[in-house]
Amino acid sequence: MVELTKIEVRGAREHNLKNIDVDIPRDQLVVITGLSGSGKSSLAFDTIYAEGQRRYVESLSAYARQFLDMMEKPDVDHISGLSPAISIEQKTTSKNPRSTVGTVTEIYDYLRLFFARVGTPFSPATGLPIEAQQVQDMVDRVMKMVDGTRGYLLAPIVRDRKGEYKKEFIELRKQGFQRIKVDGEFYDLDEPPMLDKKFRHDIDVVVDRIVVREGVETRLADSFRTALDLADGITILETAPSEGEPERFTFSEKFACPVSGFTIPEIEPRLFSFNAPFGACPDCDGLGVELFFDERLVVPDQTLKIYDGALAPWRKGKSPYFSQTIEAIAKHYKFNKSARWKDLSEMVQKVFLWGSGEDEILFRYDEGGRVYQVSRTFEGVIPNMERRYRETDSNWIREEFERYQNKRSCGSCGSYRLRPEALAVKIAGLHAGQVVQMSIKEAFDWCQSVPSQLGKQKLAIASPILKEISERLGFLNNVGLEYLTLARNSGTLSGGESQRIRLASQIGSGLQACFMCLMSHLSA
Repeated sequence: MVELTKIEVRGAREHNLKNIDVDIPRDQLVVITGLSGSGKSSLAFDTIYAEGQRRYVESLSAYARQFLDMMEKPDVDHISGLSPAISIEQKTTSKNPRSTVGTVTEIYDYLRLFFARVGTPFSPATGLPIEAQQVQDMVDRVMKMVDGTRGYLLAPIVRDRKGEYKKEFIELRKQGFQRIKVDGEFYDLDEPPMLDKKFRHDIDVVVDRIVVREGVETRLADSFRTALDLADGITILETAPSEGEPERFTFSEKFACPVSGFTIPEIEPRLFSFNAPFGACPDCDGLGVELFFDERLVVPDQTLKIYDGALAPWRKGKSPYFSQTIEAIAKHYKFNKSARWKDLSEMVQKVFLWGSGEDEILFRYDEGGRVYQVSRTFEGVIPNMERRYRETDSNWIREEFERYQNKRSCGSCGSYRLRPEALAVKIAGLHAGQVVQMSIKEAFDWCQSVPSQLGKQKLAIASPILKEISERLGFLNNVGLEYLTLARNSGTLSGGESQRIRLASQIGSGLQACFMCLMSHLSA
């Protein structure tokens, strides 16, 4: 079979093409240039790409074709030397606020998998790693202790909580347990202590008394299982030395911090997805920003007087309610109601914007001859809008209030978009949110340094994932996008940046194609 070295186009008449013939070399970067309207897009997209895509779809089965869009045959006499075609136009990728450079390039999908399989959760209270342990791991750890070590296997059913716990003591006795440890002291369940419900208590159930020696593994495993089921996955081994202070060793079969009780569900890729409820920050819903009423939009012109509409939300109000409210506040705080906003004291400005707090003001209202007085606190313009925005069902009112809103970084997740459980999982000292906020070049360098910080077992798991991430980051570096971050919203990218991202994605897919670039010739 003769190897094709060029794409032959004969008699192209699509759109404004005038029956042209052209030969385009294969396996090369070809640039089509010309004046605006000269037919560059008609030749590249509407003729060559359309025919290549149409022939590829036609080669598929009838079942597969029903799921694909079939392009119309272009107005051309003959085209030969075509391969299945891909088209990369210069346009913004997406306006979706959930779409980022990381999601568009699929790098973030691999990062989620990377953190799910290799990441280590850390306790926000102690800063120490927390790991899930199997019962056998716990038994092995105990059996490594000095032979003859004595101790108590405890199930911590109450940790720093108020209550009397009479019913719990009765239930434990029914289950066959005999001793408990309450606030550091051991008691028989036949005569439990009387607890003051006003104070916090710690209660541990004595599940077993153990002596570390050969042959107790089976009994120890059964006791661990009982203690873990009783205390929701946490158990404590407290030594009982003949001299000195006892030591306490905490075991957890979940990703849970025994100090703070901070828990992480099973670590899986969806935990690191800000587009899924399982992983998204509950306060900003995974957007990384939150809306708030901005004082600068509520008072856009500080040179105006209160009566002249310094408070923008009150400008449209024709009711005398606003002027009477201003008059009552001015009388109570004794300031000149004709003063410009910027000349008012900071305290008075705060009262108008955020309310009077516990300070009651005497308001006098005249509604069409009906005069009444009321002494109450002033809610404030911004709290009033926040409440009405939250309670209203009217889209019109919501749109009206949104004129005074602005965006800021989410205070809960710090604009990382993820819930605290996901941000607690780290690799080489960084969590997923910190990695995606690096520039692409920094992220690439980080991926190169990570293997040296992983153990042998984790490295075996991480190697193929890191390979995919590094290759895609390398492609983005090669097309000149090393300054972007993976967290950058795709809607903020320029057309050229979006085009290069799609180009890097296609290169990373392993497809081979004849790439053509369109350039407009700009005359001086």
